[in-house]
Amino acid sequence: MKNNKVFYSLMAALLCVTVFMGYSFAKSVGLLRKYPKPKYLSYEEEQMRPVYRTLSKKEQAVYEALYRGIEKCDDKILLPYDVSGETYNKIFCMIEKQEGMFFQLDSEYYTANKVREARIVYRVDEKEHDRMLAELEEAMAKATAGIAMNNSDSDKVMRIHDYLVRTCTYIESDESGLSSTSYGCLVNKKANCEGYAKAFSVLCAKEGVETALVTGVAEGENHAWNQVKVDGKWYNIDVTWDDTDISGDMRRMYFLCDDDEFYRTHQPDEELFEPFPCGEEGGSYYKLNGHFAETIDEAKEIILRELRAGENEIELKLATEKLYDEFKETYINEQKVFGLIYEAGRDDSSGMTVSVRENRPELHITLILS
Repeated sequence: MKNNKVFYSLMAALLCVTVFMGYSFAKSVGLLRKYPKPKYLSYEEEQMRPVYRTLSKKEQAVYEALYRGIEKCDDKILLPYDVSGETYNKIFCMIEKQEGMFFQLDSEYYTANKVREARIVYRVDEKEHDRMLAELEEAMAKATAGIAMNNSDSDKVMRIHDYLVRTCTYIESDESGLSSTSYGCLVNKKANCEGYAKAFSVLCAKEGVETALVTGVAEGENHAWNQVKVDGKWYNIDVTWDDTDISGDMRRMYFLCDDDEFYRTHQPDEELFEPFPCGEEGGSYYKLNGHFAETIDEAKEIILRELRAGENEIELKLATEKLYDEFKETYINEQKVFGLIYEAGRDDSSGMTVSVRENRPELHITLILS
């Protein structure tokens, strides 16, 4: 009888140890942790995030959890679902690229085969973030100060594009890593292509215009640019390539381009999402503003029109390489442009010189009269 009592006591003790160890293990691996219920961005937030709308409901819930946590600068964020490392990588990278206000977020991140608790790396601490966020919001207000609510989408986009071209200087990188952020572009006034693209996104969102940041390759190098929705139609736009960093030089060569035009130089990466089709002809700046020629006669009429209007810098985009070469040979090499100046009746034509800025890959020529 005594032996039985000893045996049962030992079994009870062993059971307690087993339960305790099991509890400790379950707690350590998160089995007993209370995870958040799936939530989603609000309707208003969703309207300015077209890439978010391409995700499944499960992916959207993970995106929302990461978005709320990063907004608060949380180091660890519990997710509503167990997701594969591949899915987590996709959603995190999507947030890092599309959420231009998250300048504090580092592009480096932790991952695993399965992720339920995200570990986040920041480039600035929480106290510094609050100060920098106030600076960014002030810079955004300044950038959009001249834009009225009743301006058309195309006018809003042009004003934002032109502001960034005028005020920011292109740099490859800086020690802080902020060159790839909207803060670098709008506050420090120095940014790389990703910084330009993120600044463009946050300013457009502020004015109610949808955008998506696209990464890919341009002329053999990694690059970032935007797509923007103007009057219900998608267009490509590359603010970085429109910024020559030459004082007073304002060009819109990569402004509101269709895919046929844009993909001659840009190849998007479709790993995170498939870029929106931009097939609407007549959308580019040059087409919309009558600087696009499909024949040599159209090119002549555009030059005459601008000369008669008193313009001294005339941009022209040609439809084909053959037409580009024909225009250059006729009006530049053979100097027949001076005949157009005379035909336009320019009173200031005496002693006038003409210099030419060429971009053959984009079939673009600028005539500068002085």
